[in-house]
Amino acid sequence: MVQPLRLGLAGLGTVGIGVVKIVQRHADLITARTGRPVTITAVSARDRTKNRDADLSGYAWEVDPVALARRDDVDVFVEVMGGHEGAAKAATEAALAAGKDVVTANKALLAHHGQALAEMAEAAGRVIRFEAAVAGGIPVIKALTEGLAGNRIKRVMGVMNGTCNYILTRMQNAGLPYETVFEEARQLGYLEADPTLDVGGIDAGHKLSLLASIAFGTKVAFNHVELEGIGNVSIEDINLADEMGYHIKLLGVAQISGRGLEQRMTPCLVPADSPFGQLQGGTNMVMLEGDSVGQIVLRGPGAGEGPTASAVMADVLDIARGLRLPTFGQPASTLAEATPARSATPAPYYLRMTLLDKPGALAKIATCLGEAGISIDQMRQINQPGEEDDDAIVIFVTHKAAPADIDHAMTRFGNTGVLVDTPVAIRIEEI
Repeated sequence: MVQPLRLGLAGLGTVGIGVVKIVQRHADLITARTGRPVTITAVSARDRTKNRDADLSGYAWEVDPVALARRDDVDVFVEVMGGHEGAAKAATEAALAAGKDVVTANKALLAHHGQALAEMAEAAGRVIRFEAAVAGGIPVIKALTEGLAGNRIKRVMGVMNGTCNYILTRMQNAGLPYETVFEEARQLGYLEADPTLDVGGIDAGHKLSLLASIAFGTKVAFNHVELEGIGNVSIEDINLADEMGYHIKLLGVAQISGRGLEQRMTPCLVPADSPFGQLQGGTNMVMLEGDSVGQIVLRGPGAGEGPTASAVMADVLDIARGLRLPTFGQPASTLAEATPARSATPAPYYLRMTLLDKPGALAKIATCLGEAGISIDQMRQINQPGEEDDDAIVIFVTHKAAPADIDHAMTRFGNTGVLVDTPVAIRIEEI
């Protein structure tokens, strides 16, 4: 008789309960597709008395996830607790040391400790699978490690945080300011306990660093991702971008250049009629570009019980079928130490600043742009009657400029003495 694949499930939040429901609801389907049953033998969470809308009575219970990871009746340790230190890290290490395979939805854990964990897994002859850690239900890890394995990947680009996309599209569609939509998202439970993980671009940056490692055969380098969140995007930016035929998205881009590995997760203007520009709500989208296949686009739900649990189970079923791949698509010992590089590719930029009502203020800003070698394509001044000193919002759209030149101009703006607040620069990405 074929032995079942026995899971130890650490974490009974939204995703964990989703896994329980799939295992219980689709037991016959899973057996038919893998050739062996998949069962849950034990679970772990802090509060055993909490109502979780699922039947857990048939499972052993461990308060300590490390104890769960070491159980003799667990073949695969499924970690959906979250956090890159503490219990999640200790339990994952314990599982590998005890000879268990690991399936995780924890992008932060792998972004910070992926190389060490991959080396540990491969030394023990175990696997770590993490489809659910990036883009929810979208099978982007499988696409890179399997479907596109014969390609040299040229670029990875994506909208990878559903909360940020919800906030930006809600601002766009309802004409609401950032602060109002942020609070709305918080009330709806869309934000992490620490909201900067979402709106600061950190969560999406974790995901980008994992995709870059697989795509380019480099060690995970989250600490070298250029991060900028969406907190400085105003409703004026949203409206003005719309008038110009653009929408604003938190866009991740990773590529290898002659200078090294470029990784950035920043707000960008994208054409409104492009696939990224049309992306609404909490949906994620990832574009992968290979030398043979060209560009492919994957789109789907980026979070939630069903989509994320679906991704977890995809990894579990691969293990049940006997599919065993290195964590990042090639042996951890062969991953290169990436040289971090900032993008030098010129692009148009959208610049917004509020100027004091002083003679020559606009001329000083124009001079800074000229001295930085940046030419102006469009300029608009938006007066704000009734406000102190009649300060004005000024918008520039530049011709293509190197990022270093934009940085230089932004620094010079600060020395003019005519700014009311910090200027905003947003790259225009022609996709």
